[in-house]
Amino acid sequence: MKKKLIGGLMVVAMAFSGAGAVSAAGISNVNSIDLSSMDLETALMQVQSQRAQLLDSQIQNQIKEVQRKNEQIAQLNQQIAELNRKLSDATDEKQKEELQKQIANVKSQLDSLSNTQQMDMLRLQSMSNKRNEAFDVMTNFVKKMQDNRSSIIGNMR
Repeated sequence: MKKKLIGGLMVVAMAFSGAGAVSAAGISNVNSIDLSSMDLETALMQVQSQRAQLLDSQIQNQIKEVQRKNEQIAQLNQQIAELNRKLSDATDEKQKEELQKQIANVKSQLDSLSNTQQMDMLRLQSMSNKRNEAFDVMTNFVKKMQDNRSSIIGNMR
């Protein structure tokens, strides 16, 4: 019976952890869980806690990526401002055309980077939602276990 419970728990753990669904690149602190000496409540809490930790690591990596793209966007905006200053000071038509081409090129890069940054923000929001869901599952499970204990104690009286 205990082996079936542990086997079922592993299936639940894999389902909750989203094994393979989200890249865990850069995450090296994944601990194995010894289920043989735990009760069901402790094991599920351990699995959900580890899931939340993994999601925290992924969120931190995603935040760094968003910050890096924000810095790149700021640099491109500075380039556009500098090119616009040069354009307003330019007197030669050929120089103006060249500056306008450069501005269009930098604006294209800026648009592309802004789009990818928006996608990164959506990924960050999704990860945050998954993290919140992991904590909700943990708290709901603890509440149910406490309610069951209270019910059992109430029935014993």
